[in-house]
Amino acid sequence: MELFCFSFMVYELLAPVGDFRSLRAAVDAGADAVYFGIKGFNMRDSARNFSIRDLKKIRGICGSKNMYLTLNVVIYDGELGKIERIVKKAGKYVDAIICWDLAVIELCRKYGIPFHVSTQASVSNVAAAKFYKKLGAERIVLARELSLKQIKKIFKIIPIECFCHGAMCVAVSGRCFMSQHIHGLSANRGQCAQLCRRSWNITDDSGNELKLENSRVMSAKDLCTLPFIEEMKRAGITSFKIEGRNRSPEYVGVVVSEYRKALDGKLSRSEIVVGVENLKRVYHRGFSSGFYFGVPTADDFSWSENGEQSERKEFVGKVYKYWPKAGACSVRMSAGRLKVGDEAYLISDLVGCKRCVVKSIEFEGKGVEVAKKGQEVGVDFGVKVGSGVEVYLILGK
Repeated sequence: MELFCFSFMVYELLAPVGDFRSLRAAVDAGADAVYFGIKGFNMRDSARNFSIRDLKKIRGICGSKNMYLTLNVVIYDGELGKIERIVKKAGKYVDAIICWDLAVIELCRKYGIPFHVSTQASVSNVAAAKFYKKLGAERIVLARELSLKQIKKIFKIIPIECFCHGAMCVAVSGRCFMSQHIHGLSANRGQCAQLCRRSWNITDDSGNELKLENSRVMSAKDLCTLPFIEEMKRAGITSFKIEGRNRSPEYVGVVVSEYRKALDGKLSRSEIVVGVENLKRVYHRGFSSGFYFGVPTADDFSWSENGEQSERKEFVGKVYKYWPKAGACSVRMSAGRLKVGDEAYLISDLVGCKRCVVKSIEFEGKGVEVAKKGQEVGVDFGVKVGSGVEVYLILGK
């Protein structure tokens, strides 16, 4: 179902899902649509990803929400048969396929499956947009290197999708050969070793070394558009895409939740400030406005080695049993400590990711304030859980 009309806009919030945990987190947080990959044929090969057999289950979880399958890598001759089988089977479940290789586009046309042109195609002008529209594209994921002013010209041609949050790549629309050159791992096959995120030294032919103030000269900050989301709406963007198929389910849940508020209504300045602070809780490399207001400067490159998130999670145990009527569960503590009043994440394929507060703890039939490693304790988290759910203590960085 396409969410575009020239007389008015209906905005789609598109969430990244790399596994069933992040899928449920995205759905629970209010995503309108999700995008995901099949093992071996997407730009996030290191994510857990899904198999073709998972499509029916994914559809069951998504319900009426849109499902987009990414087949956006370079395709070789020996893979055409397998790609055709995937496209044919996927057509029964997905609402569109995100692609850019003309072989995949032709297969979508052959089987009557809607397709969206991936950002890998680096569409950055009206003529290219018209070309893909003639091929039958229903939407284009525009090149990341466009400003809002440039985007305004293209949306009149075809519905457009743009990234609103997440990691930025130093290469043009993610087309990079650095990882392939050094490690034989092709970024264009989803295997990027992220060498650009490392600290680098510069030397000349004589061995003289230049000391840089920020040695992470290729590591771009993450994109964050929450402060100017209204300007993105006015630019004609109809689908707001969050990057992050390799990121955690709590990342997906938090980011989707904040952008859901922004798309449902205009946020006040104070609400934007609170929203950005909430976004800082989960993994990020600092925030940038990307190319939306012009070419990034030196300030748009990250100084971060392990992320700048304000919170981290620590695994402490797993739910062994759950009693729905009592609303309590039995937790086997494998590490650390858990106290009454602590905030925690409950994570599994079935529950996704739930943030909660420890309301009470029982050990050997008595109320206690602290659960310790090696104990099996009764815990009331105040939310529905289930056996097998992993328990993570939320800590400041």
